[in-house]
Amino acid sequence: MLRPAYPISTARLLLRPYAETDLAALADIYRRPEVVRYLYEEPRSTEKMRELIKDRLGKVALEKGGDSLSIVVALKEDPGTAIGTATLLWVSEEHAQGEVGYTLHPDHQGKGYATEITRTLVDLGFRDTKLHRIIGRLDGRNLASARVLEKAGMRKEAHLVENEFVKGEWTDEAIYAILRSEWERTQVLD
Repeated sequence: MLRPAYPISTARLLLRPYAETDLAALADIYRRPEVVRYLYEEPRSTEKMRELIKDRLGKVALEKGGDSLSIVVALKEDPGTAIGTATLLWVSEEHAQGEVGYTLHPDHQGKGYATEITRTLVDLGFRDTKLHRIIGRLDGRNLASARVLEKAGMRKEAHLVENEFVKGEWTDEAIYAILRSEWERTQVLD
């Protein structure tokens, strides 16, 4: 089981549960076509974002397979303003597998925040649970996210060609992963 003490502090960020007060900032992020370009969903209206926040308000612990940590990302110097979101999903109890994901406002991309988030989620997944493997899945065209996962210590395991029909087109999917044993080796080096 994983029930982190919030906020989770990284070098530059605070990771915290969703709050209803995040509506304006998150609606601004998810309304942008460039943000959702490689995601399954279309840009979200404010009302759709309100529904998403309501759904994620209580997702703060991993107690069983299917649970997720749904987290808002904020800068330490401005903890009240969301600059993105992140998720650690417990995909399977039987296979001890998790999955990480993140989304950032365009003004905060390219600054290493996504790597910082991903490393933190991977650390939580391995240090505080019995996960054996953590994956990251992305649209095969999303080279920036591929670099983030590699910098976070994950390796590319698969490139599935035109395996999903998303937003009216066949798209490739890349799958990255890290095993607990690989993560443990990096902890010895730190």
